[in-house]
Amino acid sequence: MTTPSPAMTPPEDIAKTISDTCTDKAALPFGAMAGLGVLAGAYIGFGSLMAALLGAGTSGLPYGPAQLAIGTGFALGLILVLLAGAELFTGNTLMTLPLAQRRLGPARLLRAWSVVWLANLVGALALVLLAIGAGLHTAGDGAVAASAIELAATKTAKPAATIVASGVLANILVCLAVWMAAGAKTAVDKVAVIVPPIAAFVALGLEHSVANMSLLPLGLLAASANGVAPPAELSWAAAGANLLWSTLGNILGGACVGLGYWAIHLRK
Repeated sequence: MTTPSPAMTPPEDIAKTISDTCTDKAALPFGAMAGLGVLAGAYIGFGSLMAALLGAGTSGLPYGPAQLAIGTGFALGLILVLLAGAELFTGNTLMTLPLAQRRLGPARLLRAWSVVWLANLVGALALVLLAIGAGLHTAGDGAVAASAIELAATKTAKPAATIVASGVLANILVCLAVWMAAGAKTAVDKVAVIVPPIAAFVALGLEHSVANMSLLPLGLLAASANGVAPPAELSWAAAGANLLWSTLGNILGGACVGLGYWAIHLRK
């Protein structure tokens, strides 16, 4: 067994910390839970804006490095969520861990997931409307708008099964970032462990429901604001379908991490 770094908590202790944290999160009053959920949706939206910006400036790079640059910029969103404090639906799928321990009942888990998911959506939409109002889509002579539209269209063009599988992979990486950040002992350490898995999931083009709550409206509204027709595969109906299937995939991905570590470290 390897000796853990002084900067990191041992894995079995991280599992206990996550269990305690998720149990406390599920018990938050409605107002606090909803407010923190709105903040998380907006924070992830800032990551989406960075992804659209970097996507407009990396067209001359090979595909891999360009995607990695976009992913690194998007990592801002989860850094804000975890260091400033907010309630993110995809991270809260780790509540499957205290659910397996019977520290958390199904009703309370579903309440937490529902409230935070909806609040994330509100925060994401508000951030996108502010961004469009601020004219951010016109940056680079419209290059940012074109990047946002292209990014959104690649997501809505995928079939349902692909989105679900992609959502599983995306949230495994997101939950691992949350997991490792819970074990990091300084803000610098937390940022260091957050960026690689988040950059990876974005670079790989995987589907994260809360990210898509801002990425998809951003592409649609940028097209409307610029007076151009979005690609045929990009519509509000397609965006809604993407959120449905990516949410399902994200729940499964979060359960893989939460239940996996429960079985290894906490099951009696």
